[in-house]
Amino acid sequence: MAEKKPADTVTQTYTMGYSEEFQKLLRRRSAEISAAHLLPHLEPGLRVLDFGCGPGTISMGLAKAVEPGELHGIDMEGSQIEIAQTAASAGRHDNTVFLKGDIASLPYQDDYFDVAHCHAVLMHVPDTQAVLTEVQRVLKPGGRISSREMIGASSFLEPEPEDLGNAWEAFRKLIQLNGGHPEMGKELKRALVEAGFQDIEASASFELYSTAEDIEFYHAFASDWFFSTQTVAALTKGSLASQEQVERWHTLLDQWKDEPGACAAIGWGEAMGRKP
Repeated sequence: MAEKKPADTVTQTYTMGYSEEFQKLLRRRSAEISAAHLLPHLEPGLRVLDFGCGPGTISMGLAKAVEPGELHGIDMEGSQIEIAQTAASAGRHDNTVFLKGDIASLPYQDDYFDVAHCHAVLMHVPDTQAVLTEVQRVLKPGGRISSREMIGASSFLEPEPEDLGNAWEAFRKLIQLNGGHPEMGKELKRALVEAGFQDIEASASFELYSTAEDIEFYHAFASDWFFSTQTVAALTKGSLASQEQVERWHTLLDQWKDEPGACAAIGWGEAMGRKP
């Protein structure tokens, strides 16, 4: 790790926040599930960057896959770095380094990493190309970038109660209001091409909630996060929904939970490319 390269800082509002409700969702993610497209391309000895690593739930699996290589995780939120460091220590992942930093101004020298990975990060970054340019800088020639991002329009609840689809639309607009890109999952290939990456491989997958336990979790998460005072305030302040609409959506979600055929899914797009 070398001197920090000067760059403009990307200012953003992170739509998801850092509440305990959202942390519960993050704890369901792992490299085996959320980076399944990347794992076959990892091998011992590689040096990996997990940018926007959050609490490190995916990072741990990446670190294990490249032992005795290194996993470096970076995130703008100090509380998430503390959680990742604690998890790494508990899991004896001695090949990990986690630090607080700006992914638009990475504190690494040129050509430092073999692989750069992110999950649900580019969808929240206002200037996607600025971040991809910076990631390309720290990758070695031939180094691989991998990203998995949400496809908001392909996410759903089934059966979809009347008007509840508008809640999904309000969520997507909230991400946009904060400078993000709720359809980044299907835009990934184009974004990597525009950033100058080559040999791009694109794929897609669903994060499905179907079992009774899954439905219970999804309902609890939506109730505690989407219908939280903070999120509702953001929706109403941005003129994305009225208080009456939000209350109606919450009632419909409660009804959906009890449907025998209830299921839900989040659509994800994945893409990998190489630095020339």
